[in-house]
Amino acid sequence: MSATRREFLAGGAAAAAILGLHAAAKASPQPRDASPVTWTEDPGPPGLPGNDYTPVITPDGAALSFEVKGGIKVFHLVAEPVRHEFASGLSAECWGYNGRVHGPTLEAVEGDRVRIYVTNRLPGPTTVHWHGMYVPSGMDGVGGLSQRPIDPGETFKYEFTLRQHGTFMYHSHHDEMVQMAMGLMGLFVIHPRRPQTSSPDRDFAYLLSEWAIRPGMRRPDPNEMTDFNVLTFNAKIFPATSPMVARLGDRVRIRIGNLSAMDHHPIHVHGTSFLVTETDGGVIPEAGRWPETTVLVPTGSTRTVELVADNPGDWAVHCHMTHHIMTQMGHGIPNLIGVDPTAFDTTVERFVPEFGRLKERAMTADPAHPDESIPPNSTPMMGGLGPNGYITMGGMFTILKIRENLASYDDPGRYRPPPGTQATRASREELEKDGIRG
Repeated sequence: MSATRREFLAGGAAAAAILGLHAAAKASPQPRDASPVTWTEDPGPPGLPGNDYTPVITPDGAALSFEVKGGIKVFHLVAEPVRHEFASGLSAECWGYNGRVHGPTLEAVEGDRVRIYVTNRLPGPTTVHWHGMYVPSGMDGVGGLSQRPIDPGETFKYEFTLRQHGTFMYHSHHDEMVQMAMGLMGLFVIHPRRPQTSSPDRDFAYLLSEWAIRPGMRRPDPNEMTDFNVLTFNAKIFPATSPMVARLGDRVRIRIGNLSAMDHHPIHVHGTSFLVTETDGGVIPEAGRWPETTVLVPTGSTRTVELVADNPGDWAVHCHMTHHIMTQMGHGIPNLIGVDPTAFDTTVERFVPEFGRLKERAMTADPAHPDESIPPNSTPMMGGLGPNGYITMGGMFTILKIRENLASYDDPGRYRPPPGTQATRASREELEKDGIRG
């Protein structure tokens, strides 16, 4: 149906009004406080842990120490080859910082002046980029653009004032396809100088990454573009991921950065919901926050969520892409769902007697101690032993443990559900009472 002249004129007036608003917005710059850059004054002495902020917890990671020299926080990062264990039975020759993969977490306070020395002990040139942070152009760490690369054996100095707060990352920005695939990355947490809210009881930080490590290989493959088979929380895979522990009623903050090469990760928390409170672009105003049980963390981004630990138990925390909770996945395997393999196994055993012995060992092995039938330098595709059997998840999987009356935040062990609060096999009497035919 064609529009009438009146409708056309009304629509034209509306369009003109909209264009006028756009023109006005373009002519009038946004107020400065809309920018994530908030710190322009002299903050005074550098912020110190335990006094000006509570340090974050990087499960399976560590914080980078610093010294204060002339009112400046001085850090030292060393890029070097590192032999890293992802889980028992699977390790690789990686690249990291200060003997770690991923590198240690840097922490400071908004307004701090920081000086970061970077020593290169790698076989080739490198740089460090301060991902998401407002720094002078010459400190941005892009090899060939903002600086010349750091050659092997050299030490470069980066120095700038921290003009924002939030969860950020650092990584190589020279031949980054290779160097990030080898592990050159870490977290950089900047605490607010004047917090608007009280600190959480528990403040966890995670860096997500993905690797291509074929069974039997001992070096990540930086040429891979799609088929990543080791997906990690802080460079660990389940069951090697340490749990998060919280007391009932604790306010819990979880910071999640994603430097995976190609994949976004929807991180799902069981047993509770949370508010998405920050991105690497800044704090989300309270009116703009939303409740979720899953937060999508795009590659190259950070997301911060906050929750109240109000539901006791052992709760799964994992990426919800189903292949991301497996490790060294097998591909090119025919679909055998619904196939009875008995005749196949029997036939193979007649010609390959060792096949039967391998199958018997696999069926009787202790899941916590892989047997020799597993290829060297590899780990089971899924899972580890749990309190109620074998947990058939691996990769990007960890556990949030919420308990009452904790004496400490050490791992409290398995959760014991109160009577009547755990799924169990239904009895015949229960089935008959409710008219269920099994």
